[in-house]
Parts: sequence; structure tokens; C-alpha cells
Amino acid sequence: MSVEDAAGQLAAEIDSHTFATTDANVDLDRGRRCGFPEVVYSEGKTVEAVVAIMEALAAHGEHAFATRVSPAQAEALRLKFPSAIHNPLGRTVRLAPAQQPSWLGTVAVVTAGTSDRPVAEEAIETLRWMECNVDLIVDIGVAGPKRLLQQKHRFDAADAVVVIAGMEGALPSVVGGWVACPVVAVPTSVGYGASFGGIAALLGMLNSCASNVCVVNIDSGFKGAYIAGLIARRAQGRQLEA
Repeated sequence: MSVEDAAGQLAAEIDSHTFATTDANVDLDRGRRCGFPEVVYSEGKTVEAVVAIMEALAAHGEHAFATRVSPAQAEALRLKFPSAIHNPLGRTVRLAPAQQPSWLGTVAVVTAGTSDRPVAEEAIETLRWMECNVDLIVDIGVAGPKRLLQQKHRFDAADAVVVIAGMEGALPSVVGGWVACPVVAVPTSVGYGASFGGIAALLGMLNSCASNVCVVNIDSGFKGAYIAGLIARRAQGRQLEA
């Protein structure tokens, strides 16, 4: 095959898996490559752009999901897709699946405080979109250590745990010392001035001495949940194969 023929075939393959809207080139091959379709990060996009991208995904049979959705974007999406599931606190919109979800894997989502709840809601909606079983455990931060032990039975059998905490970000290390699964730590921007908008929590989590703790970006409930969901689904899938 000549270089020109190879380049032509590659270009045709790329074109067949991309749908261009006015504002974006929608990746229609993401689900095949990565297991889940492209997710729409809505912050900074116009209402029209978000609706057009979600329309393109839905038209090609994708189970579309949008994060960081503004009230105006959410209203437009619900008008276009009446069955869409909107979580105002988590700022997400996901389109209802065409068929009954095949729930696979279990992830516990744990918050240090009630102020961390918006990030937790983004994580929960991400896991539901990924068709993972999810259990939310709120307000068990290190200021009241007995609260974690009272809830420990709820995440003992989880395939992964997402721990969401602000302030000094200590909770993931404590949880990591109690479980035999990966702990995905999500630092939040909750805290007074010296928390520096979540940087203090981020650095504390990165310096965790618990070997099973990994860390994502500040307030990134989506990213933390996505990683945990992949872990959980892969773990349960292998158990079913066995």
C-alpha cells in the first residue's frame, strides 16, 4: 500500500467516527475505544452548543452525559429530551438509557462533610451513567472519627471507594487504611483561606501514606467516579467470566 492510500484510508476512518456540529467535532468512536461515549463538559459552552452535541450523540445511539451544566443549559436539554435526568446539585444531565441498565460493580462514594455534597452528586450521576451500583455515605470526616467506623460495613465489599474531602483532605488516608480496594481521592475547594481553594487538600492527598490511594483534580467528582467505575466494572466483569 502506498503512503497516499494509507493516509486516505486513515482519513476516511476518522471521518466516519466524527460528527461535526457548529461548535464541536463529536467523537463517535469513544465508546468502542474507551468503553463509554464522549462526555460533554458544558461549562463555557453556549446553550445551543451543548444541545447540538447531545443531539449528535443521541442520534448515533450514544447514552449521552453532560457535566457542569448551567440552569439555562439544563432547561434547554430537558425541553429537547423530556426523559433526561437532571441533577441540579451535581450540575449534570444524562439521557435515560434505551433499555434497562445492566448494573455492574459497586462503588461507595464517601464525603467528609455535607459541604462536599455537590461534588459527590456529580460522582454519583457519573456512576449511574456508567451503570455501576453506588452507595452514598455522607459526613464521616476525621473530626468525628467514630462516624467512619459506624459506616464502615457499607463499603467493606465495594470494588472501589471515592472519598471526597476538603479542608486538610485527611479522610482518604483513613479510609485507605480500612479497605482492600482502590481509593480514589477527590479534593474539594471547601475550606477557609489557607486551604487555597482545595490545594491544601490536594497536596495532603498526594502525600497520603495509604498505598491504595490515588488522587484526581480539585472538585473533579466526574473524574474520580469515572476511574472508580472502570475499576469496579472490570473487577466484576472478571468475576462473572470466572
